[in-house]
Amino acid sequence: MSSLLLIRHGQARAFDVDSDRLSDLGRDQARRLGEHLVSLGIDFDEVHVGALVRQRQTAELVGEAFRAAGRGWPEPLMDAAWNEYDSGGVLGTLLPALAARDESFAKLVQEFQAAAGRPDKNRYFQRMFEALMDSWERGAIESGDVEPFASFHERVRTAFHRVTSTGGSRQIAVFTSGGPIGVCTQVVLDAPPKTSLRLNWRVKNASLTEVVFSAGRASLEYFNVVEYLDPAHRTFR
Repeated sequence: MSSLLLIRHGQARAFDVDSDRLSDLGRDQARRLGEHLVSLGIDFDEVHVGALVRQRQTAELVGEAFRAAGRGWPEPLMDAAWNEYDSGGVLGTLLPALAARDESFAKLVQEFQAAAGRPDKNRYFQRMFEALMDSWERGAIESGDVEPFASFHERVRTAFHRVTSTGGSRQIAVFTSGGPIGVCTQVVLDAPPKTSLRLNWRVKNASLTEVVFSAGRASLEYFNVVEYLDPAHRTFR
């Protein structure tokens, strides 16, 4: 059997203009992740990483921990198929379009905007975002400038099958994001595609999800593990 370790990047600067980079907390999460993986004694045969900055930064910091411990670290293989869905396009293009035609969704947007300066803004954002993503998943709101859910799901599913299609005994790490981890988990569980979004909401920063596989067969070993982090370092966004 082989092992595929799906790793979500550390916390990014979610509400910054330049959101595709790790926050100070995210960098600390990635360093702790590297130390944790070193302590497990895992030797990776392959390391894959998406093309997003936050994904690559996380992989780099984990690699530094391996090299500092005198351990081998394969040259990461970058593959944009492991990128997150186009959240910028969903929020920047689809959100105003849906708000313009759906009164109930427009109210959720207004509630989030009213809470923008408050500590509980994430709660209002999540409520609005889940409604928006549900419309995106169903194809109820589309734009030629934004990758459709079906296309996102297919590219991640294809990348997953590409990595797991051959057998042997390999240890593989993939540095990616919550959306692709949700898709891979949904595929392994043979659940409906919309389940991938529900799983995505639960994926914490710098979490570990393991799939064990042989040629043509894959099983979920564990999902969204962050026990190596203290509570202050456990974040969703």
